[in-house]
Amino acid sequence: MKKILLLVAAWASLVFVADATTYMRVKTTDGSIIKYDVEEVVEVDFTGSEDTVLQLTVSGEVDKYSYVDLGLKSGTLWATYNVGASSPAEIGDYFAWGETLPKAEYSIETYKWSNGRSNVMTKYSVDQSFGSKDSLLVLLPADDAATANWGSGWRMPTTEEQMELKEGCDWTWVDNFNDSGISGRIGVSKVNGNAIFFPAGGYRDYLGPEYVFSRGYYWSSSLLENVSYYAYEFLFYKTFIDWFSDNRFFGMNVRAVVAKP
Repeated sequence: MKKILLLVAAWASLVFVADATTYMRVKTTDGSIIKYDVEEVVEVDFTGSEDTVLQLTVSGEVDKYSYVDLGLKSGTLWATYNVGASSPAEIGDYFAWGETLPKAEYSIETYKWSNGRSNVMTKYSVDQSFGSKDSLLVLLPADDAATANWGSGWRMPTTEEQMELKEGCDWTWVDNFNDSGISGRIGVSKVNGNAIFFPAGGYRDYLGPEYVFSRGYYWSSSLLENVSYYAYEFLFYKTFIDWFSDNRFFGMNVRAVVAKP
């Protein structure tokens, strides 16, 4: 028999019907009425949302790093936590786009693929006006933070894969994930109900950390097609979730993907 949890806003009353079966009738704040046979009720508690434990899904591992299968059409499997972290409730490391190590300062002067000017790139450039044209639109494995840190089975997602993730899940903002003090978004697959969590780690630039615990920024491996000093990212906050683009020297989190083993 299941334990029945009721919100404080709900009220309950006992009613009797002709066949002498006793029911508990619960009316919630939206006007809905749910009826339970008291023979099936063993305990009634009143509990707040701070006690809610949000369950995430682990579907398997590749090279000791866990992934979740969200039933996405592409078959892409998503890591359960960020590169540089060891659990979903940790923010992990920050990386400039195309760099594979975290660092103390994130600025155009410290960016690996720049000559110190924000609009001139020395690699990943689709137009001569933005630097040495090489027409590379997706990070090579040597410049992929996921591959460099987790091994050849893992890589950073493309912006198309991030868009598929966004559309393939129902998303909820949480202020304090499982009492960890970390805010972010839970995604629940529309296909199989599996769940994933993304901490809101903000980003880093020459001023230091920005928007920590209020926004999440996750690099893709995809260059912005017509502006070579920008790359695509997965961006969310409490009232917004979508793909976006930003300057490549910003330090952002990375959530890796892997193909089905």
